[in-house]
Amino acid sequence: MKKDIHVAHSPDSDDAFMFYAMATRKIDTGDLNYIHTLSDIETLNRKAMKGEYEVSAVSFHAYAYMAEKYALLSCGASMGMNYGPIVVSGKPMRAKSLGNADVIVAIPGTLTTAFLALRLFEPDIQYKVVPFDNILDEVQRGKVDAGLLIHEGQLTYREIGLHKVLDLGVWWLKETGLPLPLGGNVIKRDLGKRMMERVAGDIRKSIQYGLDHRDEAMAYAIQFSRGLDTHRVDRFIGMYVNELTLDYGSEGKQAVKKLLSEAYKKKIIPERVALEFV
Repeated sequence: MKKDIHVAHSPDSDDAFMFYAMATRKIDTGDLNYIHTLSDIETLNRKAMKGEYEVSAVSFHAYAYMAEKYALLSCGASMGMNYGPIVVSGKPMRAKSLGNADVIVAIPGTLTTAFLALRLFEPDIQYKVVPFDNILDEVQRGKVDAGLLIHEGQLTYREIGLHKVLDLGVWWLKETGLPLPLGGNVIKRDLGKRMMERVAGDIRKSIQYGLDHRDEAMAYAIQFSRGLDTHRVDRFIGMYVNELTLDYGSEGKQAVKKLLSEAYKKKIIPERVALEFV
């Protein structure tokens, strides 16, 4: 009798690449049957706060509100080393003007790590929540002054005449010397230690398979790339699926700890977060 494990993640090329081997049964998962659910990251954050899935991709910002229910898996993280979410504008703008009361920034959700990093940079940000795939359009049409990009738009904004105001990954590395941790995978604690470790092992095998069979996994992931060409999909996946994705290592763990402790210090999250990696 197989046991169903629901795995929720974003419909993005980097997540598709990570979960390719699991979704297409390229690896043997024994009596575990993984059922994949795809949703945008803000929806996943909200559902994970209610404990809806056994395994879910979440923003590290949102993890602060679900640490009692979920542990962090030690694989599957997306981290930007000297790159990350980008703020873009229709007209050239200086980063320090993002705190002006009359500047409205479109953001992809209040629980995203991108928004947390933006608030660490500028606590007084005026914002409007917009679905992540509409942000470029809102900026281009002048409906907002600037937009916070978390997906493929990071590679394409220049082509539609937009200007970079700030790269939060570059800023964070200058501030801390660490990569900017954006999202990770979490697993329900009530599955028990043995099951949590088994699932962690399967996800690590899936990521390793993708890295070892890059062309094959890329061909699968490209259908989730919202129109990017192969070269850019390859670049985007390289940015967010790498050695730190296979395992946080001490640097990755330190980065998550630093991010959440800064968020607590600045009163962006209500409590200190105890981190446990499976």
